[in-house]
Amino acid sequence: MKVTNILFVLGSFLFFLMISIPAQAQFDHEQIPIHDPVMIEDDGTYYAFGTGKGIAVWSSPNMKEWTAEKPVFEQAPEWSFDLVPDFDNVIWAPDIAEYNGTFYLYYSVSQFGRNNSAIGVATNETLNPDDPEFGWDDHGIVVQSVPGRDMWNAIDPNLAFDDNGTPWLTFGSFWMGLKIVKLKDNLTEVVEAPQEQEWHTIAARHRHWKVDERDAGDAANPELDYEKLYSEDLLEANKNMENGAVEAPFVFKKNGYYYLFVSMDRCCRGLNSSYKIKVGRSKDITGPYLDKSGEKLIHGGGTLIAKGNEDWAAVGHQAAYTFDGTDYLIFHGYDKSDEGKAKLIIRKIKWNEGWPDISL
Repeated sequence: MKVTNILFVLGSFLFFLMISIPAQAQFDHEQIPIHDPVMIEDDGTYYAFGTGKGIAVWSSPNMKEWTAEKPVFEQAPEWSFDLVPDFDNVIWAPDIAEYNGTFYLYYSVSQFGRNNSAIGVATNETLNPDDPEFGWDDHGIVVQSVPGRDMWNAIDPNLAFDDNGTPWLTFGSFWMGLKIVKLKDNLTEVVEAPQEQEWHTIAARHRHWKVDERDAGDAANPELDYEKLYSEDLLEANKNMENGAVEAPFVFKKNGYYYLFVSMDRCCRGLNSSYKIKVGRSKDITGPYLDKSGEKLIHGGGTLIAKGNEDWAAVGHQAAYTFDGTDYLIFHGYDKSDEGKAKLIIRKIKWNEGWPDISL
């Protein structure tokens, strides 16, 4: 087996370990084994969703003590097998939102190191599993990326609305950056009419011009023969340079600005992860987003607000919310005291001259 494929298998195994959740488990805050967390409140109960088998779900009365709930999908969505024939139902990076009394759960189906990816959406009238109206209705694919056709990756969705109430979906990971696309009012389809559709790049990082279009930029695609594709020097550089390493966009409106939170560098490597959280802001939801120094996020900018420390090897894949009048940043960190497993982190956001700040 080639070295790159061995690394891919090991990385996939470590990632699966980090997102595995015991049935009916209960945990205190910052002990939830969760990856890519998002959160919402419904009728006095907080619900956290994250990457996992069928999408991991947790509930809490107070954002402190958490109970594992049944996954969203006991069986993988039927359409996922058309995309990935051997799909194992490990669904990535969900996003949860409520609109007009209906809950919309966006989610990602993909494979490590490839942009053979799609974002789907399911709806529910309640998040309480004991409610007789509870039940997820899957609407299938919202947007899809195709290797060799698209220089973007259809994962890491986030629903946002502009000041006119127009819905937008942000998404993306590596390749040529993060996108925002206009949605139809049903929130389940992208606007496709030629004169009405809108696509914009909202954040990006340098990508070496010799990197193959099927490669995210980290030499992790197990379908590629890297020894033949690149020279020895370029292969080594490809494994270590930033090469478009930005993902997990999340838009949060505050005081007349749209704030775009992003994660940069590498996730999913346990103690060797290098994830960090950066932010920019714009008066327009489609950008351009600028950091505190005026650098555009589409040119690699971003103001750093969180990175690894003595407790966390790295932190990232963030979401921002207002609960009971307080702003919070929700994200995961790789716990140094527990072999680099991903855990839930919740921090209050302080605002300093119009910019978010948290204490890690």
